[in-house]
Amino acid sequence: MDNSQLLKGVLDAAVLAVVHQADGYGYDVVRRLRAAGFQDVGEASVYGTLRRLYAAGNLSTYVVPSDEGPHRKYYSITPQGNEALVQQRQEWAAFSQSMTALLEQGTHS
Repeated sequence: MDNSQLLKGVLDAAVLAVVHQADGYGYDVVRRLRAAGFQDVGEASVYGTLRRLYAAGNLSTYVVPSDEGPHRKYYSITPQGNEALVQQRQEWAAFSQSMTALLEQGTHS
């Protein structure tokens, strides 16, 4: 199965979940997603998702100066983003339960 197509459908929820755990800058979010098992996630996809979630009001940003290079833009989840994450968790649970039930039909013979 092509995981990249599945990932596109859940990337917003995955990014919100990662940022909900702890604020992070772009590549940090990519790294944490990969560590969570999403090895195929592309940097461009994550950066685009961060920008889209920010524009929608689900994330806010702040800049942290760095002595070792350019300043980093950190993303944090907003109250609206928390609400979106709760809704996406509920939708995922219902979808996952339905899909599991469908895939398991006829396998217990």
